[in-house]
Amino acid sequence: MRPSRRAPDELRKVSLERGVARYAEGSCLVKFGETHVLCTASLEERAPPWLRNSGKGWVTAEYSMLPRATHERTRREVTSGKPSGRTQEIQRLIGRSLRSVVDLTSIGEKQIVIDCDVLQADGGTRTAAITGGWVALHDCIQWMRGRSMLTGNPLKDHVAAVSCGIAGGAPVLDLDYAEDNGAETDANFVMTGTGGLVEVQGTAEGKPFSEEEFLALMRLAKGGIARLVELQKLAVT
Repeated sequence: MRPSRRAPDELRKVSLERGVARYAEGSCLVKFGETHVLCTASLEERAPPWLRNSGKGWVTAEYSMLPRATHERTRREVTSGKPSGRTQEIQRLIGRSLRSVVDLTSIGEKQIVIDCDVLQADGGTRTAAITGGWVALHDCIQWMRGRSMLTGNPLKDHVAAVSCGIAGGAPVLDLDYAEDNGAETDANFVMTGTGGLVEVQGTAEGKPFSEEEFLALMRLAKGGIARLVELQKLAVT
């Protein structure tokens, strides 16, 4: 039995609450169980310098964790002068994931920045940020369309993410901190609504995992992401 008493293929309780930040062009408070992440989308009227005169826009992300998002206070990264390697890795993952479903030419020479701030962490913060970040991005694009800033819809598909792992010798979906902390294998899957793989991150914490175990994790991830995409659809309807 899992610590949370969930079935192996059962997600934590997931909620996607839109419009929670008054001034942002798009926003979503996403909850995967006790992991809570505030995602906001901000439109900037110019693209990054390297895209100037290219006719293309950009979608990028920033990620941070509030000092008491965890059991003990963590120091704000701004006081150290630069983000940690972990933070840089996560925010690049979020940006890549969201860009995979956006036609960057259609948004023109503009930039959309998705800020993902972890209010409370209990495992799976990056997967929650990607899933909620898509909702914030969707609403930002709708905001632009409502002001005739776009001629079409540059958002080509949904994208969502979930963690899987081998805990207690069994493949399980959507690890919380208690499971993630002792898992033999930990993996994150990012997939589109049509089933395309965007990124897979998998690590063996103890003994190496087999191809059969990897495929079992993949099956769990596909089922979990399909349910997350359904929740995204319900949230933006």
